[in-house]
Amino acid sequence: MINGRKVIGIIGGMGPMATADLFMKIIENTQAASDQEHLHVLIDNNTDIPDRTANILIGSDAPLKPMAEAARRLEAQGADLLIMPCNTAHYFYEPLCQHTHLPVLNMPEITAEYCAEKGLRCAALLATEGTIRSRIYDRFFAERGIRLLTPSPEGIKKLMHLIYDEVKAGKPAHPEVLWPELEALKNQGAEVFLLACTELPLVFHEDDPRFCFADPTRLLALAAIQAAGGTCKA
Repeated sequence: MINGRKVIGIIGGMGPMATADLFMKIIENTQAASDQEHLHVLIDNNTDIPDRTANILIGSDAPLKPMAEAARRLEAQGADLLIMPCNTAHYFYEPLCQHTHLPVLNMPEITAEYCAEKGLRCAALLATEGTIRSRIYDRFFAERGIRLLTPSPEGIKKLMHLIYDEVKAGKPAHPEVLWPELEALKNQGAEVFLLACTELPLVFHEDDPRFCFADPTRLLALAAIQAAGGTCKA
């Protein structure tokens, strides 16, 4: 803790752009009139953490060990709380918590609470195949009585292509190929689309007039600011 405020530790590298996006959203959403009024943030950008989706689909916990090592490094450096900008990595959330004494904020739970506070009854989950198959969002939404829709198999393929072959690969992104899928989910009752892969807020935007998007990365940033004792912008 520094000057009465907690130090935020980011378990990053999953991926690097998503890590930078989370850090920027902490800065952009903190009420601060000077450098000194911003929060102290430590980032462990370990890009050697194995792909989460690939390992979940084969039943491997290979990402857990380097994630836990990052958590311990951040704790040793003075972090008071931990966050991670990878939705799929939350599959390992509970075992990760056993490797650190620090509180770890849970992005799917924070997102579900946001939707409940907004009075939403149905949400569509836009995410990697690993996040969708592992159902890491489902429990938190079910507990709050919110129906959770997922894309069609073809829609999931398009999402994976957008995430891995375009955004992560640093190539031009074409989110417009997903508009028909989003329209279909909207017709099924989706009131909000969850950008539940941290590459997706880089190509979809919450102010889009066609669809109502919710950005779990931004919601995590807001929760981290509050948990650290900072003030969020109105």
